[in-house]
Amino acid sequence: MHHLILGAGPAGVIAAETLRKHAPGDRITLVGDEAEPPYSRMAIPYLLVGDIDERGTYLRKRADHFAQQRIDRLSARAAGVDVQARTVTLEGGVTLTFDRLLIATGSHPVRPPIPGLDLPGVQTCWTLADARAIAARARPGARVLQMGAGFIGCIIMEALQKRGVQLSVVEMGDRMVPRMMGAVAGGMIRDWCERQGVQVFTGHKVERIDRAQGEGSGDALRVHLSGGRVLDADLVISATGVRPAIGFLAGSGVTCLQGVLTDERMQTNVPGIYAAGDCAEAFDPFTRKTVVSAIQPNAAEQARVAALNMLGLPAALAVVTQINVLDTLGLISTSFGNWQGVPGGEQVALTDAAAGKHLSLQFEGDRLIGCNSVGMTQHVGAMRGLVEGQVRLGPWKEHLRRDPTRLMEAYLACAQAQGNWSGAQDARRR
Repeated sequence: MHHLILGAGPAGVIAAETLRKHAPGDRITLVGDEAEPPYSRMAIPYLLVGDIDERGTYLRKRADHFAQQRIDRLSARAAGVDVQARTVTLEGGVTLTFDRLLIATGSHPVRPPIPGLDLPGVQTCWTLADARAIAARARPGARVLQMGAGFIGCIIMEALQKRGVQLSVVEMGDRMVPRMMGAVAGGMIRDWCERQGVQVFTGHKVERIDRAQGEGSGDALRVHLSGGRVLDADLVISATGVRPAIGFLAGSGVTCLQGVLTDERMQTNVPGIYAAGDCAEAFDPFTRKTVVSAIQPNAAEQARVAALNMLGLPAALAVVTQINVLDTLGLISTSFGNWQGVPGGEQVALTDAAAGKHLSLQFEGDRLIGCNSVGMTQHVGAMRGLVEGQVRLGPWKEHLRRDPTRLMEAYLACAQAQGNWSGAQDARRR
């Protein structure tokens, strides 16, 4: 049996190792589109700060790890899939056959249609090659403009600030982290960043980027914002979002919506072809909907489930975790589940702007279905347990409406009554 895995990020690596554990005699090929050993993109900010070197980003530290596991590695990019012939064509024309295929190609940065985006000094922050280019320009005192203040942008921001640059951030939305935070929470994060010395422009977009003119301008850039403001920069970083890297599947017959559509076993509409990680739009038994949730815990669990099913060992997702915990220059914020609420639902919010604290809870019936928090870390485990556990709150819903900070009490009382005590203990440890 030949298992072919497209993508050498966390999902691909975990799937390959799971396959090897349960099928010691099968052939496994892991195809990655970068020359480096498999690494974690989430480690790139730590690399930029200098906390780790490039080797510290590697998913497996031993140089002979994949050889010892008898996992064949290939550096190439997929160009197409023939589901009838059971083949994958790589860029350059090489064709690989497979018995089982896992699509774990992850995401790639969104490329906004901005004139000047190809100029030297304009970078994404997604690969190790990007990190090297950013490190070369983001020296102490350098003027750095970052486009985008979403989840990825906020992570990059902290690394840049620690490098001692003069940082400006431009976000099209009316607040920071608009896909994760409501107006109050996003505004609090913006205010916090400005107090830390970051210049933030929300409700603005970059219209074009030019080379700076004049004597002594060197290779500096001029960034034109909506509204007429112009900023000079030594480095522009595009962090305007990512989308699943699934273009090579066009015309293949593998169904794709936002991502590669899968069932709870991570199988696509084509038997024997699976998907996992940031490129997968997985069926969530909790919400009964399909969702792309590009966080590493999902990638790991989806890879495990996919690999087991590739071997005929039944496994299914229990939930597609929709959680973001973000550290923005030392301010912790969280987003769980359906933080925007649902039609007909109820909500309660508690805000202490002076203390930099905010908590927002969303209810449907007597269940907590989503929440936001800023500056309040003590409730993280309880929020996750209540949302993912679909715990019925009963009379505790009204207690929370009066005092949202009683989340842990509500979780312990309600989860214990409904037989979820082990989950409650886990929440207490968080």
